[in-house]
Amino acid sequence: MDNIERVNEILSQNNGIVTTSQVTEANIPRHYLKKMQDMGLLTKVDRGIYIKPDMWEDEMYILQYKYSRGVFSHETALYIHGLTDRTPMKYTMTFPYGYHVRSLKEENVKVKKSIKDIYELGLTTGASPCGNPIRLYDVERTLCDIVKGNNTCDIQIVNQAMKQYAKMPEKNITKLFDYAEKVRVKPKVLNYMGVLL
Repeated sequence: MDNIERVNEILSQNNGIVTTSQVTEANIPRHYLKKMQDMGLLTKVDRGIYIKPDMWEDEMYILQYKYSRGVFSHETALYIHGLTDRTPMKYTMTFPYGYHVRSLKEENVKVKKSIKDIYELGLTTGASPCGNPIRLYDVERTLCDIVKGNNTCDIQIVNQAMKQYAKMPEKNITKLFDYAEKVRVKPKVLNYMGVLL
């Protein structure tokens, strides 16, 4: 199998996306990416990220690749979990305190910061609207984040999300209250759930 076929193999395993790090891990010389780009077999979408020319650009997956410490959260996670029908205008990502990347200011991203103790609380994987794997917070953590006092989340979005959650057969109220205590929003969460359950 030649190197172009091997890159195509990576593309087929990753929904039509290939990164320079994946090519390096597979011991394929990086110049094959440029060669394939020149041949019209790849399109460069960002530094180190290439897609098939006939593909939609998966902005969420690309952001995840570029900012690996970022976790999709708040309204963006609500959208991925199906708890809101509002498509986010800007993606919300949570980063640990102390994580600074200047280029984030140029992205379509609302940045939230989290203390180390709760940064990984409720961390899970999901799929972007294009079907690629992304890191986000689970439903319970997301609900705690959106009711937090310093949040600017629209009250209608919060109400809709809480109602949807209350109807979910796989909801985990114990986990929700546990997270609410750790994120320090237990009274607010109890308030919502007291009305809905």
